[in-house]
Amino acid sequence: MHNTWIVVAHRGGARIFETAKSDQGLKMLHDIAHAQGRLKDKDLGTDRPGRGIDSHGARTSFEQEQGLAAHVTEQFARELGALLDAGRIQNRYDKLVLVAEPHFLGILRAAQSHETAALVTAVNKDLGHLDPRELARHLEGIVRIRPGA
Repeated sequence: MHNTWIVVAHRGGARIFETAKSDQGLKMLHDIAHAQGRLKDKDLGTDRPGRGIDSHGARTSFEQEQGLAAHVTEQFARELGALLDAGRIQNRYDKLVLVAEPHFLGILRAAQSHETAALVTAVNKDLGHLDPRELARHLEGIVRIRPGA
């Protein structure tokens, strides 16, 4: 099998394409919306840290170690990682191209198993807004995609 999955992801969603039949261009397998990923901490339930009193009686605020938006982003990355692991286990691809802006790409790579990570070629670009034909042009030299998308 010579099949490549191309994952174009950001914290607000992901699209997964395959190139199994290279004469047909990119075929979309999944279009995953993640609306919560676009929200900020205040929109997810809180806009101010909690308050308390320290041992000297002074008022203090409790800063969360990790904001809610970051937590939601990491949770989405773990869900994508599980989907990609399942695809690998089912032998649905033999090469994986991850396309995301650098920060989300790092989170997504950390969420993958070592076996899946071994199949990855990473592209540090935010290309989530491109249609499949434009995406194919941006990925020339990384993966072979014939026109037809």
